[in-house]
Amino acid sequence: MAKEQWRSGLGFVLAAAGSAVGLGNLWGFAYRASQGGGGAFLLLYVVIVLLVCLPVLVAEMVLGRSTGQSPLLAPVAAAGRLWQPMGWLFMLAASGILAFYAVLMGWTGATLMQTLTQGLPADIASAEAFFAGLSGGRAALIGQLLSLVATAAVVAAGVRGGIERLSRWGLPLLFVLLIGLAVWAAGLDGASEGYRTFLLRWDNSQLQDPTTIRNAFTQAFFSIGTGIGCILAYAAYLSRRAHLPREAVAVVGMDTAVGLLAGMVTFPVVMSFGLQDVISGSTLGTIFIALPTGLGSLGATGQLVAVLFFALALIAALTSAVSLLEVPVACLIDRLGWSRSRAVWVSTALIFVAGLPAATSMEVLGWMDSVFGGLLLILGGLLLALLLGWVLPARFQEELSHSGSPIWLQRFLLVMLRWISPPVIAVGLVISVIDLIPS
Repeated sequence: MAKEQWRSGLGFVLAAAGSAVGLGNLWGFAYRASQGGGGAFLLLYVVIVLLVCLPVLVAEMVLGRSTGQSPLLAPVAAAGRLWQPMGWLFMLAASGILAFYAVLMGWTGATLMQTLTQGLPADIASAEAFFAGLSGGRAALIGQLLSLVATAAVVAAGVRGGIERLSRWGLPLLFVLLIGLAVWAAGLDGASEGYRTFLLRWDNSQLQDPTTIRNAFTQAFFSIGTGIGCILAYAAYLSRRAHLPREAVAVVGMDTAVGLLAGMVTFPVVMSFGLQDVISGSTLGTIFIALPTGLGSLGATGQLVAVLFFALALIAALTSAVSLLEVPVACLIDRLGWSRSRAVWVSTALIFVAGLPAATSMEVLGWMDSVFGGLLLILGGLLLALLLGWVLPARFQEELSHSGSPIWLQRFLLVMLRWISPPVIAVGLVISVIDLIPS
């Protein structure tokens, strides 16, 4: 069976950017920037993305394209059976993240339907009551199931017919909606105060603040999403002509732009309607409680804005979910020789069952986020840096040479991958382990 390929390099970039752009950009960036960092948080975020995440992202692309294998088999094909556990880690992390991510996606869809059919909550108490009903019981299970079925339908249609087609219309639409909402938000009474409080405020001391540094690291690493095999799976369908570093920069650029634009929508709304306490309380409070409450006071305009915002959140969620499902699907096709359709529906059924505890318990959802979206993701990134930086540096440079990358860029990325990424990621790993220990 011939290996599928992207129709073009642009198709890959849009799909990879869609993988990186998810719900975490729309509320995580706003929430973490609001924790006291402001401009310092933004600077640290950009530095960590460029010096730590970008080299690892390129390494993941190199491993995928050079082997042409699924995330399960690529480490073995490149470095032997000793690296088999890394393949299982990719499969486990992507499936585990999708198991709870589908629950969040279900909440997003339910909020969109509620806004369309019944309007927005009148006050914080109504919003909290709706969210309490949304995040447990039958509604959460139905939302989780529908989200997984929609994701499965896209992946089952194939790389070109499903994933690339979704990315080609989904990403441009997402940007159009975000830019439109940011322009609208700029006209709100609290817009300038929102920008000043969260994005444009500068405090040198924040550059040394452990919380700000940690928030920037967390947002950078989780936002780019390297280390769970999604980009590896997508890169396996790339042609040999693709310029990997340039495409990695495009992915990172789009991902960061979405986070900034989302902040330019969220911050003015939060300041205009005095919702700072809600946004600082939790990430979920921002998107499911603060925004609907604030927009509710604007009548029909607020309802339209809320519909557009939750529609773009659903698009962002779907493009990420599709990349997560592609990991186990590609692994089953490669390892067992299954048809794409069979691999998709078996994976979807197993992931639905694995996500049931998250759909019924906020505590379990938080734990799964910390383990799969935290610990395993960071561990995957560390292993990628070690494998391509130390075990297979010749493969890394050779693949970049095929991409037409200049020698200085190859050397720069290799130095970052060897000496900067591993120690920084290792610190993030230690912090994640400490966070999991009950206090």
